[in-house]
This record gives sequence, structure tokens and C-alpha cells, in this order.
Amino acid sequence: MELRDKVAIVTGGARGIGLAIVEELAAQGASVVIVDSGVSISGAPLEPRLAEDVASRMERTAAVCGDIADAEVAREAVDLACRKFKSVDIVVNNAAIIRDAFIFKSDAESWDATIRTNLSGAQRLLGAATPVMREQAKNGRAPGAIVNIVSTAGIYGNLGQSAYGAAKAGLIGLTRVVAHDLARSRIRCNAVAPFAATRVTESIKPANEAQAAYKAKALRVPARHVARLVSFLGSDRAAHVTGQLFGVRGREVFVFSQSRPAQRLLQPDQSFDLRALEPHFTELVTDLEAFSGDPIL
Repeated sequence: MELRDKVAIVTGGARGIGLAIVEELAAQGASVVIVDSGVSISGAPLEPRLAEDVASRMERTAAVCGDIADAEVAREAVDLACRKFKSVDIVVNNAAIIRDAFIFKSDAESWDATIRTNLSGAQRLLGAATPVMREQAKNGRAPGAIVNIVSTAGIYGNLGQSAYGAAKAGLIGLTRVVAHDLARSRIRCNAVAPFAATRVTESIKPANEAQAAYKAKALRVPARHVARLVSFLGSDRAAHVTGQLFGVRGREVFVFSQSRPAQRLLQPDQSFDLRALEPHFTELVTDLEAFSGDPIL
């Protein structure tokens, strides 16, 4: 996973999975721009200069302390990468907040804040970075890579996570569209759903025994395994991989199926009946219940 001469931008890169990704990219030889606003898991101000503190302790690393959902901050990150390190080769959209509430107790402000950070922030950065990445590829530089950090909450759903799950599901959709949009430039775009000890994991309030088991086991999983896959996807070894949805749980790596018709039923003109499709219905299970088994570390 040699990344020497590669330049990466990692959002939410000052803590948790984002920091693990920054450290792994740097260990593989990449230069990294960390974008982090230093907020709490709910998006409240906490440590506004955290990204600078982290960057000051690492070589070939620079920082932008700001909200990635602000288009000016996104442009600043891209400009800094080009000015200081001369290119943009890898973009990792990891920044996220979480504000859980059952849909019948949710509020518009929390919804808007979550969508803004978790989904719109990715669009802002890709809007600023992809013109640079396309121009580099036209000029003979090896095509770059985008990795969007999503969540199984956006695939399975989870109790009380309407905003978070919707944002992550939207990010999966964005991944597919961007993979199509950049295919001619051979720039890849993939998504990774992580299982690891993070502030999101710590915030889980289990609704049943299966979810409690999931939380206890997830808090034992280090983020470095996620970082290894992200580094691989950013390397030239993954030049053929795009439009895919992966999961990482310890040493386990999953590739998820993506929505396609499971069965076809032709209805008669004068009636309507779905019974023939019922064996193909998807079980209503949360992501915490689906992955409550023991991780392999």
C-alpha cells in the first residue's frame, strides 16, 4: 500500500476513525491535510484548534480548522493541499455528527445539522477536489481515489437514527453517482462502513440485549483495521475498484450487495397480489442486531 508522493485530505481527521486513517496514510508515506472543526459528537463546539494540535505532532501533515460543510472551508482544504503538497490524490469523507431521536420526537434543527455535516460536507469537498483530481489525471498523474465513510445504519436502519441513517444512506448514493461521474477519468469512489470503538459507538443506547451485545463487542474493535482498508483503496493497487460498498470489523472485510431487484412479478390486469414476492422481503432488523456476533481481532 505504498502511498509515497500521494496527498490526502481527511475530514473529521483529528479523532477516532479519522485520526486512525490519517496515521495509517502517513505511515504509508502520504502527505495529509486534516480538516476538523473540533466539535463534540453532537456538533457542539469543543476543541476548535484540535486539527492543528494533531498536525503539529506529525510530519507531512497540515490542518484546516473549520466546518467542511462550509464551501469556503472545503476550498481552503483543497488549496492548502495543492499549495503545500502539490496535488490532491485521496479524499476521505469521514466527518460526522449524530443527534438521535425517534422520528416522532425529532426536530428540524437536529435533522438539518446532521444532514449538513454528514452528507452536504462530503458534497462540498468533492465539489472542490474533483476538478483538481480530473485535471491531474488529464496531465498524466495516476488517477486518485475517494473513500466515503458510511454506516450500516444507512443500510439496515437503527432505532432513533432517522437523520444519521438518512445521511449515511445518502452518502452511499453519492458514492455510486460519483463513481459513475469520474469513471472516464479513472478516479475511483468507494464507501466503507466501519465497525470500531468510536464516539458514535460510545453514544449507542441499547434497546435490547442484542444491541447491548453489539456495543460491548464493538468497543473492543480498534479503528486501525478500518484505516488499513482505506489506505488500500487509496493506493494504486486498488486502481480497478470503484463503486463498491465495504464493511470492516476487526480483521473481517465485507463487501455488501447493493439494491437490485430480487424478484419480478407480473400483475394481472384486474387484480393485485404480492404474495409471490413475500419470500423475498427483507427482514426488518437493525444493524446492531445484524452484527451482534463476535468480531475477529
